[in-house]
Amino acid sequence: MLRQLHGLPGLLAALMLAVLAITGAILALAPVMDRAAAVIPADGEVSVAELAGRVVNHYPGTEQIVRGASGEVIVYYYRDGQPGADLVNPMTGDRVAPYEPSPFFIWVKDLHRSFLLDDAGRMLAGTIAAVMVLLCISGILLLVRRSGGWKALLKPFTGSGGKRIHAELARFAVLGLLLSALTGSYMSAQRFGLLPEPVETGPAFPAEVSGGQPVPVATLSALMSVELGDLRELVFPYPDDPQDVYSLTTREGTGFVDQATGELLKYQPRSEGSALKQWVVSLHTGEGLWWLGLILGAAALTVPVLAVTGICIWWQRRRSPGLRPNNADVAQADTIILVGSEGNTTWGFARELHATLNKAGFQVHCSEMNALADQYPQASTLLVLTSTYGDGDAPASAQRFMARLEGFEGEKTLKYAVLGFGDRQFPNFCQFALYVDAALDKKGLARLHPIERINRCNASQFSEWGERLSEHMGVPFMLTYDPLPPATVTLELVERADYGLAVQAPTSILRFKVAGARQGWWSRFLSRKGAFPLFEAGDLLGVMPPNGEAARFYSLASSASDGILEICVRKQTDGLCSGYLYGLKPGDCINGFIRHNPEFRPAVGSHPIILIGAGAGIGPLAGFIRRNTARNPMYLYWGGRNAQSDFLYQPELGSYLNDHRLTGLNTAFSQSDEHAYVQDKLRQDQVAVRRMVDAGAQILVCGGRDMAVGVRQAIEDILKPLSTDVESLRAEGRYLEDVY
Repeated sequence: MLRQLHGLPGLLAALMLAVLAITGAILALAPVMDRAAAVIPADGEVSVAELAGRVVNHYPGTEQIVRGASGEVIVYYYRDGQPGADLVNPMTGDRVAPYEPSPFFIWVKDLHRSFLLDDAGRMLAGTIAAVMVLLCISGILLLVRRSGGWKALLKPFTGSGGKRIHAELARFAVLGLLLSALTGSYMSAQRFGLLPEPVETGPAFPAEVSGGQPVPVATLSALMSVELGDLRELVFPYPDDPQDVYSLTTREGTGFVDQATGELLKYQPRSEGSALKQWVVSLHTGEGLWWLGLILGAAALTVPVLAVTGICIWWQRRRSPGLRPNNADVAQADTIILVGSEGNTTWGFARELHATLNKAGFQVHCSEMNALADQYPQASTLLVLTSTYGDGDAPASAQRFMARLEGFEGEKTLKYAVLGFGDRQFPNFCQFALYVDAALDKKGLARLHPIERINRCNASQFSEWGERLSEHMGVPFMLTYDPLPPATVTLELVERADYGLAVQAPTSILRFKVAGARQGWWSRFLSRKGAFPLFEAGDLLGVMPPNGEAARFYSLASSASDGILEICVRKQTDGLCSGYLYGLKPGDCINGFIRHNPEFRPAVGSHPIILIGAGAGIGPLAGFIRRNTARNPMYLYWGGRNAQSDFLYQPELGSYLNDHRLTGLNTAFSQSDEHAYVQDKLRQDQVAVRRMVDAGAQILVCGGRDMAVGVRQAIEDILKPLSTDVESLRAEGRYLEDVY
């Protein structure tokens, strides 16, 4: 409902909102220009009497002196029978420039206030201002939902494209836009009688005037007591009429001054309603608050972009998800895929799953979650892929799912699996997927596979889920979808170190630079194609092998500041990409790209870090140690086959021990006399490991899946006296795995 409340008015009023915003931004420049042209004395430096005396010396025919909201002083006068108006210097009374309102700004103001349509246009502009109030309030609430709470509004947003631009600009501009919209709506409501408008009649003309000989204006006591900063207007008496008076308007009120005695004859303070109205005008236009005008103008300039990106987001939600033409009929399908998506990203994963299952021989029907049928007569498997909107809400294509589920009748025949898509930075990560999983379980469906969640559309996590799903379904298949096909950069191999030939485990440390990068600029990673993305150890290098359908990923052992891209690769039997990389010679080039992996990083701080790996899994762990320039406690447990053949990074690790970037090193070699594995070393060192975990240590594990299972079991055993377990540490971000 909130999205409709925000989206529909925005779509209908987009063009008029853009017109008001652009003209408002232009008008916001006027106070700045007026302020720049004005000479502003210090507070108390010039009185109104002094100003008037100086002006009269240069303009004997002065009729009126006006101080504008931005501090500029304008004199209106007659000279040789002709009226004139000049901008003057209040310190001297000299002419600064002729004063004439800009025809362009007058036209823009008319367009802004009324769309050049007089009262009907003013009413329309007021309505659009009220629509902007609605959009700002609903937009703020949507931002809160999107980010996961009010506090999260200050955190960086994720995502890309129009949705990211829309959210970031809205966060920047919403307060300024809301202020402009509220004040504009207030003034419009007053103009058309929806709110009371203060009426300033001013004081009655004084009944008793001295009628004496006028004295110089610079000597009038009433004007001497008023500072220039308080002046709004001084109207001079009619020439040669001793019964006329000066009319003085200040910030506080209006009165009359006797031109002979200098006495303030009558004075009427300004009403509270009038003061409020003037404040509203100043807050809307920036008059008298030139810095606020700049802020409001900058905020207004975001509206055209918000309008365009908002329309794009709406269109993206409305367009067809583009399913393949071989989508099976509901009545004939044996497998059902339901998709919950806000911006169609999840549909890409669903199409890959749909196509792969089709190739595997399944009859697959795929539709949005809102289209849940009452029953699926031939289906035995229900797969739900859904994102989460905001702080646990249903995405656009799943808003009616829970209601439709109440009437669903297929619970006795279907087994289901739920896959959630989200972002771990939000406190309720994949919350809607969790709701769906629980609702299906409560409905009586049997789980085919426990719910899993994918962070930031991670392609490798999707592939791993596909492997496990394949096992449960009893049919081999592989999912290789990448939602954002990356632009690759040419990388040149500059150095390699080879290990493991004697133990039939050929492994190489490969170091690349961007092809064509100039010496001395490697850390900036400039290439002929542009700047290479920044990266850290633990991020992934995607490599496109020859004739390969999908990229293979290798954990980086280096950071961008190291000036190289370093990976550790073991040649796998029949490995398409590992064999390709292992066969490279210095000077050969590959195509690669960076995929960030912020979920696998050592925590910041002084708590101990326990690094555990085997084989080529040492790569990112060595990178973490290299970056430990703060010399925080860091311990490495690593396993290989033979110390003489495949002790990867042996020289570097010795150096890190010497300079204390590495606090302790414990190695295990399976083809040695000891015949030990890394989990054996952990058990031997369990007292120290337990003590470090109890002190807040974080554990990072990198390597093969079998090794990770053995390590996990060893850590579980070690943790038992502490009344905690691996899952508890994982929930705290203290047990991280990068497993292949």
